[in-house]
Amino acid sequence: MTVSTKRAYDPFEESDGYRVLVDRLWPRGVSRARAHIDAWEKDIAPSSELRTWYGHDPAKWPEFQKRYRRELEKTPAAGILDDLARRARRGRVTLVYASQAGDISNAAVLEKILSRRAS
Repeated sequence: MTVSTKRAYDPFEESDGYRVLVDRLWPRGVSRARAHIDAWEKDIAPSSELRTWYGHDPAKWPEFQKRYRRELEKTPAAGILDDLARRARRGRVTLVYASQAGDISNAAVLEKILSRRAS
């Protein structure tokens, strides 16, 4: 059981396992061939409104996490998270994101949620 995160701009590795893009927008300048994405789950990305409000401002990180978790409780996000947790129980799932601030990104929130669900 493993859930990890990786920037879309980092090189693909076979050990990444099932690669899921968790952003609403495709990463700028990354070709589909280079990205090696198995699934693009826009429905678990933060809403455009939440993403715009947050703007990766570290001061807003605690509130962003709360708001984002609330969004993830809605369908279809809840079902997608269940599916990814099942996959993570069987092998590695890598959450792919574009942000330069991975430690305060939606992927970091998803990694915590999925790691708990998959254990």
